[in-house]
Amino acid sequence: MTLREYFHKVASTYDRTTGTGSPAAKLLRAAPSAFGPYVPASYVIKGSAGNGAGAFCPWVSFFDPDETTTATRGMYLVYLFAEDMKTVSLSLNQGVTELRETFGAREAEKRLRSEAAAIRGAFPGDMTVGLEDAINLGGRAGLPRAYEAGNILARPYGINSLPTEEALKTDLRRMIQLYQDALVLREDLRSTTRDVITTIKPKETGGQDPLLYFAPKNDSEYVQKITARLIKKSRKHETLVKRYGAFLADTGFTAGTNVHPRDLVARSEGNDWLIEAKVVRRGNVSHAVREAIGQLATYAFLLYPAGSQPRRMALFTEAIGDVYVRLLSHQGISSVWPTEDGWAGSPEAVNAGLAQKEA
Repeated sequence: MTLREYFHKVASTYDRTTGTGSPAAKLLRAAPSAFGPYVPASYVIKGSAGNGAGAFCPWVSFFDPDETTTATRGMYLVYLFAEDMKTVSLSLNQGVTELRETFGAREAEKRLRSEAAAIRGAFPGDMTVGLEDAINLGGRAGLPRAYEAGNILARPYGINSLPTEEALKTDLRRMIQLYQDALVLREDLRSTTRDVITTIKPKETGGQDPLLYFAPKNDSEYVQKITARLIKKSRKHETLVKRYGAFLADTGFTAGTNVHPRDLVARSEGNDWLIEAKVVRRGNVSHAVREAIGQLATYAFLLYPAGSQPRRMALFTEAIGDVYVRLLSHQGISSVWPTEDGWAGSPEAVNAGLAQKEA
């Protein structure tokens, strides 16, 4: 089903009085399958027609799991259907529950509008051309009005005048990038402008490397240390590993995603694979590639016998470019990343069945 068909079907069949068991509600809950190919593999996708009673404004949301996994807090990207189902808006939006609980509904909406304006104003003007400052979902009190208040930037569509399929995909990719930029801009504003950003600060997901300043006397001491240590992984990292592990299992590999401290191990046709997953943050592919090379080399050397070395693969949240694909191949490392059509990778990865198509 194309995105255009998805929006048309939801809008033409949705009836909030039929409850959450209706065909449209089921289609909304199936959003991960419909939209999964078009967003980063690490994102969490949810669609909802409400809980119990049907929602006045059903939605499909995309969450960067390092920021939030729920529409009740933090910043997220969402398709919001208007109450009359005549429009759907792709909106960079904010959760309202945390503010409502602290300040009450009216003050929460005021603060959402103020914060949205501040983040929107922090973007260079050329980055937001063609996007709307406001959305109209019908103005109903409660969540619809809160969604309107929380909008930072939006691309509204008329259901009967949707653009081409490729244009919809292009808009979604653009808004995902703006989502990442907005997360950075918000924290810059929080640290430099007093009382402008009042939403709760996201919890730290990283932490200092437990091996920092650790100089092992021998191999066994190092292995004991990395086996015993608690490794903090971001939610984005965990989502990527889970989705790729499911892909490997579906394609006939025996895959393990909980073989501490390794991210993934896989086996097929007598070949053992050591797989390291890396999140590309703010487009810094170079850093992610260097980390993957170092970690794969370390784990292969210390966790496997010299005469029984695994084949090595690096898994990334996005495409890394031909130069880095060739660099990794030069180091004997295959590489894989998600695409709209599934999983792409280096020639070695495709030949081994670890990816579906070459870069």
